[in-house]
Amino acid sequence: MNGYQPMKLLFAFLGGLVLLFIVAPLAGLFLATSPAEFFETASDKEVAGSIWLTLWTSMMATLLFGMAAIPFSWLLARRKFPFKKFISAVINVPVVIPHSAAGIAILGFVARDSAVGQAGEKIGLNFVGSAPGIIIAMAFVSIPFLINAARDGFASVPEKLEKAALNLGASPARVFFTISLPLAWRSILSGLIMMWARGMSEFGAVVIVAYHPMTTPVLIWERFASFGLDWAIPVAAVFITVCLVFFIVLRMVATRYDNVED
Repeated sequence: MNGYQPMKLLFAFLGGLVLLFIVAPLAGLFLATSPAEFFETASDKEVAGSIWLTLWTSMMATLLFGMAAIPFSWLLARRKFPFKKFISAVINVPVVIPHSAAGIAILGFVARDSAVGQAGEKIGLNFVGSAPGIIIAMAFVSIPFLINAARDGFASVPEKLEKAALNLGASPARVFFTISLPLAWRSILSGLIMMWARGMSEFGAVVIVAYHPMTTPVLIWERFASFGLDWAIPVAAVFITVCLVFFIVLRMVATRYDNVED
């Protein structure tokens, strides 16, 4: 066992470097923002409005598209069908392609002269330069995180439990909601959190589909491009603080759920 000590020290050192790489830029950001600047920026109506817009649109993207993504993930985990491997690869395309390219693709899909754009206008929805467009852009780049996590969660559920319930007369829907979904819920919850967080941080696709109204990532870029680093840093510090608070709270809820289940 003593032979492992040098390896443990090496791994700890490498882990420390990775942690420093993550923490140092964030620490520098907060150190560059005085308390007065932080609270002044937090009380700025434009900043507060952009943060609220970012929070609720990312949450709506997660909830709306999650209702379709979770059943689809079960299908990927449990059923064999033609082109399954190809479809699994396509799901990850939004993660691979540049998000500016994703924004261009989405803009062409929801533009006013497109079929989707025209259908939206008939029911009073305009996707370009609006909250619905932001929701679609956020969902496009973030939905792979939920699908992959939920699929892995469903795949980890013992299939014999589902078959036993079916043999005892339970309907497929009842098996899904009483066995598959509860047992895969930890992975699904993790995927929901990651989808929400990824959507909230999106810039490239959102700025092309909807420069206005401004989400906070777009606002940070706008202030940096217009006024320089000194104006962008306080907004970034406030937004990162809000993101960390929400992310920590959601993780605590997920951890508490795990403890209850255990």
